[in-house]
Amino acid sequence: PSTWLQSSLRLLVSQGTSTQNHFVQHIRNRIRESPPPFPNAQALFPEPTTVSNECHNYLALTRCIFSSKLAEDSLPYLTHFVRAIVQRQAIWSHQSELEMAILQLGGDIVQAVQALKESQPNLTAELEGRLEDLLSSFRECTAYCKSKEMLGFPFSRAEKQVRGVLFSLRAQSGRPNGEKEEEEAEVPAPSLSLSLSERSKKVEMFKLGPINAPRLLNGLWQLSSPAWGSSTSEHQEQALAQLVEAGLTMADMADHYGDAELIYGEFRNKLMPGLNGQVLAATKWCVFSKPQQAITEDWVLRAVHERSRRLGGRVELLQFHWYDYEDKDYLEILTMLVSIARRQPHLVSAVGLCNFDAAHTAEACEYILAKTGSVGLVSNQVQASPESMGLFSLLDSRPLHEMCAVCQRYGLKLLTYGSLCGGFLSPKWLNRTAPDLYSTAEQLTPSQRKYFDIISAWGGWADFQRLLSILDGIAGSHGVKLTNIATRWVLQKPNVGAVIVGTRLGVSAHGNDNLCVFDFDLSEDEVAAINCIALGERKEKSRALFERLGDCGNEYRAMH
Repeated sequence: PSTWLQSSLRLLVSQGTSTQNHFVQHIRNRIRESPPPFPNAQALFPEPTTVSNECHNYLALTRCIFSSKLAEDSLPYLTHFVRAIVQRQAIWSHQSELEMAILQLGGDIVQAVQALKESQPNLTAELEGRLEDLLSSFRECTAYCKSKEMLGFPFSRAEKQVRGVLFSLRAQSGRPNGEKEEEEAEVPAPSLSLSLSERSKKVEMFKLGPINAPRLLNGLWQLSSPAWGSSTSEHQEQALAQLVEAGLTMADMADHYGDAELIYGEFRNKLMPGLNGQVLAATKWCVFSKPQQAITEDWVLRAVHERSRRLGGRVELLQFHWYDYEDKDYLEILTMLVSIARRQPHLVSAVGLCNFDAAHTAEACEYILAKTGSVGLVSNQVQASPESMGLFSLLDSRPLHEMCAVCQRYGLKLLTYGSLCGGFLSPKWLNRTAPDLYSTAEQLTPSQRKYFDIISAWGGWADFQRLLSILDGIAGSHGVKLTNIATRWVLQKPNVGAVIVGTRLGVSAHGNDNLCVFDFDLSEDEVAAINCIALGERKEKSRALFERLGDCGNEYRAMH
């Protein structure tokens, strides 16, 4: 069956770059030998209100192009689609098939341009021309949408992402930047008048270095790909406003989460003074391969400025991920970051780690302590990763083994990602058979396909059902949801500062449900009952997972 084939291929690809490269190179060769054609506008849209199978195939092939590391080659295909909308005089309604295809294309552009940026290309005349042509197609589409009163421009996110990348590439190449004045002029004036609700007073807070942060953070990983759903800029702004009003005033993102920094920064800058300063940003600087330039403070400072520029202001928490512990340059980089935070708090308030294991967290703390006289770091985020998830949840409790002791010793807080296992820790999956990962009926997200591996490694679907049943029973006694129990279990663990909850802005909303986690505490008996199945009666499940996968973040590095 095709679903079995997809599952088998995913297993092979997930083994790391040694197997990935064969698949990627095969697709690249196919594309270069036989480049996909450019269907005319009528072939894509048989009627102004409809999309064809050829259109869906065209979008899928375009995705293959940029996913196989041919991001620059995908730009003409993206531009062609935007222009076809205008040429066909397309008309779409809310949640129609055509609107969904257009919004997904917008997300594809964000992802393709992100892939282009990460490839660190030289700004050739051809590349600059392709990016300018894509921007020109946006202007044509803007004019068309304005001529049709009922149509909103659907590519606001994509346009900002393209402008931002072109701005960065020109700056890096030392070229005059025609986008600079336009970009600076687009900093929004305060226009959103929001206020924290009465319910927001229940949100628990914790000290994260110099800042006071909520114990639930809004995770924006889902903005990295339209595979989690697509939405308009207006709906995303409304979703952020609802989260802030509820008291969930801090979001977590990264330099490679698509346009997350741009979306969040623009939203924050629209807020009126007062509330603006209470809305906090945590982002990441992730180094996935050996830097090609000398490690200098100027280079590090430029990286900090880039994060601040994309956010349109201060970074409250800058988290650092490093590709290989054998390369000790990361120790000096972290020392420089801590120094910059102390000297320039208007750029960055605090520095944390991302995906560091216990031994190298301790090494970094000791190094900075010896160099500067204090630890300087405030947190370590254990983030979801491609193969088996280096995360802290009921199923993956590896941080309990060594990381918590290190955090206690140096005063760091754990920020945990993936604590709801991509939505599997939900009543939706109670009394269900194991899902067919690629079934169209299941509609699983990429994260859920990945998280299914951790369930298998932890104990299997039958034990997972036992865990859900226990959580559901405890949830009933507290009058809350099963997910609240799973989150509360993590929040009550030592040295956990906050749980990061994935947020599909404008696609789904669970902010008010998540707030219920602050309405109760788990008793010792309830924690013991959960631990018995989650960790094993003698913690054998937790130990086995630790021995199989290693410490936090090990499997994440294996993929790069």
